[in-house]
Amino acid sequence: MEGKERLEKARERIVETIAQNIHLYGATSSAGRLYGMMFFHQEPLTLDDMKEELGMSKTSMSTTVRALSDLKMVERVWKKGVRKDLYQIEDDWYQSFIDLFSTKWKSAISMHILAIKKSMTELEQLIGDSNISLEVRTMAKEDMEKLIYMAEYYEWLNRLVDAFEDHEIFKLIPKKTDQ
Repeated sequence: MEGKERLEKARERIVETIAQNIHLYGATSSAGRLYGMMFFHQEPLTLDDMKEELGMSKTSMSTTVRALSDLKMVERVWKKGVRKDLYQIEDDWYQSFIDLFSTKWKSAISMHILAIKKSMTELEQLIGDSNISLEVRTMAKEDMEKLIYMAEYYEWLNRLVDAFEDHEIFKLIPKKTDQ
C-alpha cells in the first residue's frame, strides 16, 4: 500500500468514528462525515468543495453545515478575494463541548426546576389541607422529600454547568496543554 493510500485509510477511520459518535451531539452521521472530512482540510471550504468531496447535494450540504454551525462545531470565515461562503471547523474542541453541554443541560435543568416548583406547591397545599386523608398527606410529605433531593441535585448540576462555562472545570481536570 502506497503512502497516500495509507494516509487516506488512517483519515477515513477517524472520519467514520466521528460519524458513528456524532449522535451524542444531536447530529446525523452525514454531519459527522462532513465534520471529519473538514477536520483534515487545512483551508476553509465552500459548499461546492464539500459537495464535490462527499458527493452530497448542495441543499443537503447546506443543511448539514447549518446544523454543525448551530452546534458551534463549524464556523463561517472570510477570506479576501473569495465571494462564496467559506467554512472551517471550530478549532477549540473544549469550548465546543462546553457550549453544547451548557446549552442542552441548562435547558433540561430549567425544565426540571420548573416542574419541581409546581409540584412542590401542589404538595404543600395537599399537606396543609386537613380535608385530605392522612394517607395522601403522608405520601405527599414523602414526595416532598424526594423533590427536595431532586432540587438539590439540579442546583448542583447548575453549578457544574457554571464550572464548565467559567472554565473552572480546567482547574480540576486540566487540559493536557494546560499542565
